[in-house]
Amino acid sequence: MNVAIIGCGYVGYAVADFCQQKMTYQVSVTTTSPERVQSLQAVAQRVTVLQGNDSVGLKSLLKNQDVVLLSVGANAASTYEETYLHTAKSLVSILKETSVKQVIYTGTCTVYGEQYGALVNEETSLAPMTANGQILKETEEVLLSASSEKMHVCILRLGGIYGRNRELVKIYGRIAGTTRPGNGEEPVNWIHLDDIVSAIDFAVGHRLQGIYNLVDDAYLSNREIINQVCEVNNLPKVTWDASQKSNRAYNAKISNQKIKDAGYKLIHPQMIF
Repeated sequence: MNVAIIGCGYVGYAVADFCQQKMTYQVSVTTTSPERVQSLQAVAQRVTVLQGNDSVGLKSLLKNQDVVLLSVGANAASTYEETYLHTAKSLVSILKETSVKQVIYTGTCTVYGEQYGALVNEETSLAPMTANGQILKETEEVLLSASSEKMHVCILRLGGIYGRNRELVKIYGRIAGTTRPGNGEEPVNWIHLDDIVSAIDFAVGHRLQGIYNLVDDAYLSNREIINQVCEVNNLPKVTWDASQKSNRAYNAKISNQKIKDAGYKLIHPQMIF
């Protein structure tokens, strides 16, 4: 099977590496950074330097491809529209001229926005809290517009990503000993890199179509996670200032029941501290 990975950062690289090891995939990847070509050649048969809005380049990339993984990431808040929305529009504009049968997009649970801590699922109406959240919502809509019986579009809404070289202590360690706004009681949703890679492989193998939340079973609060990270790593505790409003980009507890009902079993259902 031929797989093209558009955007080969933290997640894309891990997926490409997995595909190479599995030996049943032929992998083509893209990057916007020419200096990364050599390192990416270790995990892909073909590496292309490509901007997401390059429709001609995308059409060449997707020749004879079966599956496309769209796993782009913005370098800055100001580049969201170009990185996500423009890439999605360019991809959808040429899909009918390709052999691609499935598109998988690694999106984000932040599109749920303000849900006041409620448990939400894939049927919940989205309420993005930022302009970039709205862009991510529109990106999903553009990709889903290409869905059909012959073209399956699968959106994996990811929780916060952690894993090898992105351990929780690296993420939270910098705030040890500080005072944070809010009370820390808002739910936090995480997913391990191993599960992202495995779920993508599952989505390909089962030709999943539609939207699936991909988070673990932990259902811990921000305060609980930070306390645990600090305790395990002997770091000074974080204190909270409830007089200040939390600055989180979304506030929701995410259900992962749909992807589990489809047959996916989490590798790391609980968080690894």
